[in-house]
Amino acid sequence: MTSIDEATAFRRASESFVERARHIGHDQWSGPTPCVDWNVRMLVNHVAGEYLWVPEMMVGRTIADVGDRLDGDVLGDDPLETLINARGAAIAAIAGPGALESLVHLSFGDLPAGEYVKQMAVDSVIHSWDLAHGIGADEALDPELVDLSYAEMQASAEAWRAAGVFGPETAPSEDSTLARLLALTGR
Repeated sequence: MTSIDEATAFRRASESFVERARHIGHDQWSGPTPCVDWNVRMLVNHVAGEYLWVPEMMVGRTIADVGDRLDGDVLGDDPLETLINARGAAIAAIAGPGALESLVHLSFGDLPAGEYVKQMAVDSVIHSWDLAHGIGADEALDPELVDLSYAEMQASAEAWRAAGVFGPETAPSEDSTLARLLALTGR
């Protein structure tokens, strides 16, 4: 098990996603990804949207407080710029004194902010691979983040699968933690 803290994990995982997004070709935004319902733009929109939620959650807002403001296409005319700015705002929100010691109010209940930030890191790790695969970029991921994500998913994948977030578990393509993580999350 890794000893990486939540804020560091999120910073590194979100930077990994942004770095891959920098390699999206103009003609790749409508291309497929391993997330069968999402093309590249929809995947980036999902991640940018998650990053936009972080500052809202970190100051104690509820889903009802935010309403539908962050629904739909949040990317606008400059998807990469929007993603980078959303990531920056999320990083700033988790960096405040005591930020990770608060509670966030999610759709399924209250959660310690540190756990929420860890979930956001895991989301970025998995979607970094999805994006890399979708655009033909380097699929290698930070081994420490992969270990963290796999440990987290071993404990919660079935709950996420039951909620429709992941498809059925698959057989790992090789004997590696990354392959086991991808298989566990239906990739």
